[in-house]
Amino acid sequence: MAGHTDTVLRRLCKEQGAGLVVTELTSSYGLYFRNARSLKFLRWTEAERPIGAQIFGADPEVMAEAARLVSQVEPDLIDVNMGCWVPKVARTGAGAALLCDLKRAEAVMKAVVRAASVPVTIKTRTGWDGEVGSALELARVAEVVGVAAVTIHGRTAKQGFTGAADWRPIAEAAAALSIPVIGNGDVATPADAERMFRQTGCAAVMIGRAALGNPWIFRDVRHALHTGEVLPPPTPRERIEMVRRHARLVVAVEGDDPDRANAPLPGYARGQLGHYFYGLPGAAAARAALGQANVLGDVERLLDRLEAAIAAAPDWQWRPPLGRPLSGVGSG
Repeated sequence: MAGHTDTVLRRLCKEQGAGLVVTELTSSYGLYFRNARSLKFLRWTEAERPIGAQIFGADPEVMAEAARLVSQVEPDLIDVNMGCWVPKVARTGAGAALLCDLKRAEAVMKAVVRAASVPVTIKTRTGWDGEVGSALELARVAEVVGVAAVTIHGRTAKQGFTGAADWRPIAEAAAALSIPVIGNGDVATPADAERMFRQTGCAAVMIGRAALGNPWIFRDVRHALHTGEVLPPPTPRERIEMVRRHARLVVAVEGDDPDRANAPLPGYARGQLGHYFYGLPGAAAARAALGQANVLGDVERLLDRLEAAIAAAPDWQWRPPLGRPLSGVGSG
């Protein structure tokens, strides 16, 4: 997810049991022209493995060159985004727009599979608008050209993140293909994950927005699937300590000393950290203060205030955040 699934969130999710993490979607043109910002997306640690590098684009030659470049930094797989509905991506013919042009989609997948030295997967949507484009048609082509696995988000591109996810196309693809089908969409609890496996027959479940501010979702799902038991949610103190750790990791990744109170807080970190506050007592005040935070010390002070607010509300219980507006979050 653009702006969110950076190395810090990936590390935290892996620590909590995520089986595979994926980079932010990265422009093939940015890689082709060696754009510094695009190349930055290809930085990860060994602790994040297995990791997929996700690229997007509509030009087969450019996508092939991007795949060759990405292969050099040795991800465990390359994922082609064919599900992003955000206009600045889709109007270039990339992302979910490839659902509307099966021939171009086939050419892109062929080019990437031939150029990559690691397995290639794709992520898509159920269709463009319910009439144009079909995840199953795209997935059948993907299987023929050598794509290793297909992820399907249970909404059309036109839906964005509105409405409920339809898992039926995921089940149809899982029944029709010999390659693994990964289900995605509206999995916010262990019960959701179990239900998706049961209803669709998918090989794996991908969790996206529900992990924002809640990396524990992976721990909870794994434990429930293996034992049938539901773990208690993290305590308020555990949530606050995770915010503190997330902020300090971001500062360290940016090359500063996380023990220095006046270490600058990157602007993008405010959007990441704000998700942890959802549902907490004093959350509105904490998010407002976070919006004004410029250095790490500002975050530490607002967390101290938030701890005091939580201490005054001992009956608080956290609830899954899926369903709240998530402006600025977009990929597939």
